[in-house]
Amino acid sequence: MISRWLVLIWAGAFVSHTMPADRFIDDTIDCVILLHGLTRTSRSMQQIEQALAAQGFHVVNVDYPSRKYTIETLASMAIDQGITECPSDSKVNFVTHSLGGILVRYYFAVNAKARLGRVVMLAPPNRGSEVVDRLKAFPGFDFLNGPAGSQLGTGVDSVPLNLGPVEFELGVIAGTASINPILSQLLPNPDDGKVSVARTKVAGMKDFVTVTHAHPFLMDAPEVIELVISFIKIGSFAPQSD
Repeated sequence: MISRWLVLIWAGAFVSHTMPADRFIDDTIDCVILLHGLTRTSRSMQQIEQALAAQGFHVVNVDYPSRKYTIETLASMAIDQGITECPSDSKVNFVTHSLGGILVRYYFAVNAKARLGRVVMLAPPNRGSEVVDRLKAFPGFDFLNGPAGSQLGTGVDSVPLNLGPVEFELGVIAGTASINPILSQLLPNPDDGKVSVARTKVAGMKDFVTVTHAHPFLMDAPEVIELVISFIKIGSFAPQSD
């Protein structure tokens, strides 16, 4: 019974608030693709979508079946769709949550980066998650999380651990609050309830910041949205002085 609750907690999905963002305007960067996390949908990225659109970006909020396929298949499926919907002469930027960041890493490890601009990852399991290690053998894990969920551990079959350093402008935002005290016991502190701060980091990233929000709510937090806009605009989480 306890194992079943742990699996359900890992697969849980939540939604929350909004914020207008009106800074760091730069018309030379005009397309942003949004990729939601595991077990979520494009609705979970609507607050960021609205904020970026208010800044004048062409925003593509991709909805992909995160529970149906492997990371390799999902990467091509989601990112090819997003790029197709971006203007043909634009740079292609990304804002991702959780699994979405691993899709970007995998895709651009095997595809050309000619149009790739900047990337912001929210709570990415860039070095896997110990939660997956502990739960993937429990009945129901595969049903709730699909093939991609089992690829996010820290063992030899971990997809993120088998990818190399990033070779693009990347900013990572990690959470330090948790609403899942049971799952947090499976993780090194600090953590966001699903991924430890240490395992969100990846070699080659340009900037990194932590915020006191839990994994499911990062994309809705006003300060996170502001940080996202800052990095997409200027390549840094620290606003430039006037």
